[in-house]
Amino acid sequence: MSGKRPVTTRADYADFYPLQTRWMDNDTYGHMNNAVHYALFDTAVNGWLIDRGLLDLRSSETYGLVVETGCRYHAEIRFPDRLTAGLRVARLGSSSVKYEVALFRNEDEAAAAEGFFVHVYVDRGTHRPTPIDEGRRAAFKTLMTEPDR
Repeated sequence: MSGKRPVTTRADYADFYPLQTRWMDNDTYGHMNNAVHYALFDTAVNGWLIDRGLLDLRSSETYGLVVETGCRYHAEIRFPDRLTAGLRVARLGSSSVKYEVALFRNEDEAAAAEGFFVHVYVDRGTHRPTPIDEGRRAAFKTLMTEPDR
């Protein structure tokens, strides 16, 4: 097994989405429950899509379904921390996209948590995979931090 991967920093991400912790996010141990990390990843990506007109929750003909997720934890997060989600795209396929999302606590440069999830785009009516449209594809390419990644 190779060595531990270095923790990413803000400079490793293409765009950012602001988030706020809530009192209810803290668990018995006094820090943010691990399940909340996943909800924040989802909020950041879908918020980014909505802000850019790439997702309408009620009427988009296609949308992304999460088919895989993961997270590495580096530092505790707790209410009332302010968070910034760093966003980038690691892989862009014909009907899928792998997002990498880091949660940065307050003004910290190093990620407190790093996660990923894969969206497979599906047709709203059939729920069958469908190619990512050109508008989304162009937007996703702006989140790619390395060419031909």
